[in-house]
Amino acid sequence: MASPGGPPPLQPGQQPTPEQIQMMQRQLAADAAKQGVSVPEFIEMLKKQQQERQQHMQQQQMQQMQQQQQQGGGQRPAQGQPQPITPGPPNPAAIAVANFLKSQDLKPRTCILNGQRKDMFKVKRALRALQSPAYEKARAKNALLPPITDRPSLENVFKLLPLSLLALRVSKIDPHEGHDHGPVAKGKRVKGLWTVKIEQQQECREELHFVWLYEGSQVMTKLYAAGALAIVFAIVMFPLWPMKMRLGVWYLSMGMLGLIGLFFAMSIFRLILFGLTYFVAPPGLWLYPNLFEDVGFFDSFRPVWGWQEEKKKSKKKSSKAASSGTSARPLQVPGQPPAATATTTSSSAPQMSTATPVNRNLTPRVEEVFDE
Repeated sequence: MASPGGPPPLQPGQQPTPEQIQMMQRQLAADAAKQGVSVPEFIEMLKKQQQERQQHMQQQQMQQMQQQQQQGGGQRPAQGQPQPITPGPPNPAAIAVANFLKSQDLKPRTCILNGQRKDMFKVKRALRALQSPAYEKARAKNALLPPITDRPSLENVFKLLPLSLLALRVSKIDPHEGHDHGPVAKGKRVKGLWTVKIEQQQECREELHFVWLYEGSQVMTKLYAAGALAIVFAIVMFPLWPMKMRLGVWYLSMGMLGLIGLFFAMSIFRLILFGLTYFVAPPGLWLYPNLFEDVGFFDSFRPVWGWQEEKKKSKKKSSKAASSGTSARPLQVPGQPPAATATTTSSSAPQMSTATPVNRNLTPRVEEVFDE
């Protein structure tokens, strides 16, 4: 209920009238006067109080979540019932488990999550890695890794990953699901590349897939970035280099340009040599025949020279040559003796000459089949 001197309450979606606005301003000025501050200062005070209340509520929620995690970590889950997973801030034990699993061969796949490429792995491979002797050796060196004695403790150790938001369960989806456009033309399918989404229910079953959200230590990435920045900065500051360094870079650049020019000159010379030998001594001579082949650097210059390989004749010409080469021979059936140039039938049938047998083209033919 509204106070007797205050403005009447507003209904949802109702716009305040000018009279109500004036009454609200008067009430705000009266409250500010009671506090002994101006109206803007009083408004800022109200905002700060609201922010403090929200922070206090968030802290209470975080404390309750941590207490639930601590209570749930020391208890074994009931038979046939999955342990609830409530995500929270990462703890050192979860980070240690994530670092160990990233060092193992989980045969990860590449997937697309929210337009970004991520590594995805299967739960059963992670459980096998946690049960392997390598985990016991890692525990001897790192005391943060929790012990594993039975199946419930194994699942609890794995569930440290989703609890700390280091890895979450995902499922495969259609990237065009829910779109209003028509059927999309199927392009080239990339094997093992899924478009996935994060599931609300985080479970620990061997057939499920989890995606890594934890990228590990970023020390090497930062070092590479710092090195690249240093190189760019050094190139920009080239005018301030000492004279000896600038002279050395000039000689080096001239040497590289000389090698590139020598390569082009060699390519032009070998082309001219092939053109001359193509008419003088066919089929033509190539200097360094493997120069532009897909081979290694040293294999490009082996052998030093080679003749041009003749192109294979077309199938049509080869079939004609095969038919002309066999025109003087009669057709022979496998498993029977060669036929004579002239054969006779029985006395009851007329004689038939096979001096010029009709040859059939036995060359295999390839028909093109077009997909509909």
